[in-house]
Amino acid sequence: MKKFILVILVYICSLNWLALQGYAQSKSRPADQLTQAFLHPPEAAKPWIYWYWMQASVSKAGITADLESMKEEGIEGAYLMPIKGPANPPYMIPPVEQLSKPWWDMVKFAMSEADRLGIRLALHDCDGFAVAGGPWITPELSMQKVVWSKTLASGGKVYHDTLAKPQSYKGYYKDIKIFAYPSPQGSGISTKTIVPKITASTGADVQYLAVPGNKTSFASSEPCWIQLSFEQPFTCRSLIIHTNASNYESERLLVETSDDGINFKPLTRLDPPRHGWQDGDAPITNEIVPTTAKYFRFIYDKAGSEPGSEDLDFAKWKPSLRLSGIELSAEPKIHQYEGKTGEVWRVSKRTNTQQLPDNLCIPKDKIIDITDKLDASGRLNWDVPSGNWTILRIGHTSTGHTNATGGAGAGLECDKFNPAVITLQFNSWFGEAVKQAGPELAKRVLKIFHVDSWEAGSQNWSANFAVEFKKRRGYDLMPYLPVMTGVPVQSASVSEKVLSDVRQTIAELVSDKFFGTMAKLAHAQGCSFSAESVAPTMVSDGMLHYSQVGIPMGEFWLRSPTHDKPNDIMDAVSGGHIYGKKIIQAEAFTELRLMWDEHPAMLKAIADREFALGINRFTFHVDVHNPWLDRKPGMTLDGIGTFFQRDQTWWKPGKAWVEYLQRCQAMLQMGHPVTDIAVFTGEETPRRAILPDRLVNTLPGIFGEERVKSEVIRLANRGEPMRTIPDGVNSSANMAEPQQWINPMRGYAYDSFNLDALLRLATVRNGRIELPSGASYGVLMIPGVHPMSPDSSLMSPQAIKKIQQLIKEGATVIWDSHPTQAPGMADDAVVKQIANEILNTSGTKGKVIIGPYTDENFDKLGIARDVIVTDSTGSFAANIAWNHRAGAGFDSYFISNQDDQQRTIALSLRTSGKVPELFDPLTGEIKTAGNWKIVNDRTILSIKLDASGSVFVVLRQSANIVSTQKHQNWPIIKPIQTLKQTWTVKFDKAFGGPEQSVIFNALDDWSKNSIDAIKYYSGTAAYTQSFNWQISLKGDIWLDLGKVANLADVYVNGIHCGTAWTYPYRVNISKALKNGKNEIKIEVSNTWANRLIGDHALPKEKQITWTNAVYRLDGKPLLPAGLLGPVQLVKLDY
Repeated sequence: MKKFILVILVYICSLNWLALQGYAQSKSRPADQLTQAFLHPPEAAKPWIYWYWMQASVSKAGITADLESMKEEGIEGAYLMPIKGPANPPYMIPPVEQLSKPWWDMVKFAMSEADRLGIRLALHDCDGFAVAGGPWITPELSMQKVVWSKTLASGGKVYHDTLAKPQSYKGYYKDIKIFAYPSPQGSGISTKTIVPKITASTGADVQYLAVPGNKTSFASSEPCWIQLSFEQPFTCRSLIIHTNASNYESERLLVETSDDGINFKPLTRLDPPRHGWQDGDAPITNEIVPTTAKYFRFIYDKAGSEPGSEDLDFAKWKPSLRLSGIELSAEPKIHQYEGKTGEVWRVSKRTNTQQLPDNLCIPKDKIIDITDKLDASGRLNWDVPSGNWTILRIGHTSTGHTNATGGAGAGLECDKFNPAVITLQFNSWFGEAVKQAGPELAKRVLKIFHVDSWEAGSQNWSANFAVEFKKRRGYDLMPYLPVMTGVPVQSASVSEKVLSDVRQTIAELVSDKFFGTMAKLAHAQGCSFSAESVAPTMVSDGMLHYSQVGIPMGEFWLRSPTHDKPNDIMDAVSGGHIYGKKIIQAEAFTELRLMWDEHPAMLKAIADREFALGINRFTFHVDVHNPWLDRKPGMTLDGIGTFFQRDQTWWKPGKAWVEYLQRCQAMLQMGHPVTDIAVFTGEETPRRAILPDRLVNTLPGIFGEERVKSEVIRLANRGEPMRTIPDGVNSSANMAEPQQWINPMRGYAYDSFNLDALLRLATVRNGRIELPSGASYGVLMIPGVHPMSPDSSLMSPQAIKKIQQLIKEGATVIWDSHPTQAPGMADDAVVKQIANEILNTSGTKGKVIIGPYTDENFDKLGIARDVIVTDSTGSFAANIAWNHRAGAGFDSYFISNQDDQQRTIALSLRTSGKVPELFDPLTGEIKTAGNWKIVNDRTILSIKLDASGSVFVVLRQSANIVSTQKHQNWPIIKPIQTLKQTWTVKFDKAFGGPEQSVIFNALDDWSKNSIDAIKYYSGTAAYTQSFNWQISLKGDIWLDLGKVANLADVYVNGIHCGTAWTYPYRVNISKALKNGKNEIKIEVSNTWANRLIGDHALPKEKQITWTNAVYRLDGKPLLPAGLLGPVQLVKLDY
């Protein structure tokens, strides 16, 4: 066996030592930073954990036990986050409620214990996990939104009356402006004033759908129609489908019209906006081509429904129709204006002149500001000019959003645009924690200030908004303010431009005011600042706020496709790369329904996939504080999240899994990412990093014919196939899920590139676009139309000028759009002119390639594939994830097998002149690769990866063209001795096991045992036996455990030899093996599932377990458990 470099010997390694071990290298190599980081992961490479204190249930004993277990497990720090108030009835009496003196005492105690143990703490910016609020935030200090009321007035007389007060939150309302304008056609006319007869093809009585505010839903899972019939022809210019809960199918109805109720013709199909999961703050107003008819029929058929996504959330679920009203209006509106004003996170197509001709828009010079005519009591005194007028009272109120997951610290969400209020929020929670603990203790322990999930909706106003708008956009918003209420001003184009500028201003304020202020406050406390994604709830540039944040953070979920957040991950990774953040973190393994079968081997491939995407530190979700020492499994987040805490059955052997992650994270924090393609996110707001499925049409050659075809099929969504994951949760089977997009560009990596990076950071050097962060890109891609950019003709003069400059300086641009207009109030002619100059440019240093790009690689651009992975037939090997980082004198490739079977693959790496080494993060071993060669400036070698296996291929020493090492890069396994089948097994009585040891005459699955104490056992059991070893062999001897359910600690002669927790379930026992008699002990740990199933059938007084998680294991079979074998001593020959 070729001996690997061991931790303790790495500093004294030499040629002679390696030769004695059977591994001769060309020369000795001193330990370097890369080796040291791998063998001794630094603190920054260790995982963190979410530490939730649930429902006012906290104890000092539990705090100490929690923190001590974290320290033993190799956890660097914990995000302390209290969740909710006391349960009913309370779990603990008296409850320890947030903000109370006993609670602050517990916080201080936790800091003291963390200080004693060397654990670092992070603290969220409010009670709960979303997002920044508390009882100190009054309505006027909270998130604000624009509200309004309309009053119709006839001219030729004085209007002297109280104007209707717009919507308000708990009575709080403040005026912004009072306008009057000539009433457009159809003003005040709708189905509220002219009530139609409503019928349905189902025969049901649905007249209730005409009642404003109706709460009864019409529902159908079968094709049907609903018809509105008028006695006289009705002119419809806009319409709203009302729902009591968001419903995708209600927003994609086919609309037909008729004059006789018999012959119908199609008018339009409603087109749902892109939207996130928190979309209920406003309806969706659809502007249609003005149409006069007596009958309007709304037809439902699920055929053609899109599969869901993060930005089409309500399409994730089983397609069916549910609606509570259909409202037609004769009044013209800006199409789907609610999202365009920033009140909710949505992306919609722009209003066109067919829908909204200029003659239906209010000329700007016809809008009169009559604010000074309103007195303090709300009465308007105004001499109305001749004609019919609309009085528009515009103001703002609180959005009403709260940090709803908080307890006694819950309250309204703070105004995200007001630095003074943001400072109040920081001081009232985080600052108070520092004060209560004492500055010295807090300074030693409290190291991270954190902003977690944004679950507070959006805001589109603040006292400073108009001033900020003018400063940033260069013109006054006030003359155009009616657009914030959906009233079109001047033209459809002008209205859309103003609203685009509104959203861009919102996006900038979120970053500058909220995150910028929080960053300054955190740094003043000596803390780093971590934050999760803002999208898809707050209107934003999904990457911009990471310019303010020290530790960008995304999140990914386990077995929860309806809640998984691949775009959050991409936002954090791309944001981290363009802004030069060393650590890019992820909330890891959040799970919608805890099933108690989770274990490290199950999680490994998912972890590796996220590493390949660019995540380099995990924060486990979740460790819920268990205030009791005698209740197991104990407290959970109401059964949400992977159970990663001290009362997990496999917590102790799980340390080996943590050590694996530490090594990976250490390597992935070294150097900088190597990425070839920068994908411009465009200027639609909100915007996010672009997912790979949205780029297939722009780069069909790069993605390949097979992917292009499969995308056509997936998006067609024929038959609307569904699947059930997890149990009881049905969702679309055609969502684009991360596991389906491994290495999507087949050897190329890309980052999304936002407007800020383009304008402020991008330069060109040697034909590559470079950023101050060190990021470097060989090509800038401007995608065509995709879901988050429904109009590819939009680009600002600043952006297109900068792209032109980059091209002149030598950059290569793939352009799959043709800009013709600015998104905001800028000169469209400038955009058209420069676009034509770019597309017709010759003689510049750079290149412009008109997309779609159909070549299968970028070779003609001088960009070879970074990684080429092939199988034994020489074909592209799917499901191999990879990540490339480079630093001073080294390149490091992380290679991950995403399949659950062993695979042999050939690697061709775009790096040459260096010796490849294999860093095994599972064992911590380093070896020089064999049988490699350099061909055409590429390093080529073959490797074998176990199921879900991974390796780092590191190139750092100068080399010749061909390897001098002729060994292969995987072992031939030679069985030496099979251990006898008879084992003595000791179960833990405290976990329900038998009191006495049990003899197993054959290795067998516990769940098949006839003894209930074994059959339903969950925990750790020790297998022991003795064996004789008389064989003299060179090299190392390994213990191969065969099959294990689920983790196994191996001891030989009392010496701990290692933990087998994933394939190949092998442990090196050489250091403990001796001639003669050897004593072996294998401690095997399974999951909680079997014990919970067993307990569920018992009376409560006989149950061993206690948890607050909902029981979801009815009908589930028992899981395989124990040491299943065969157990063999093997030798590995290379």
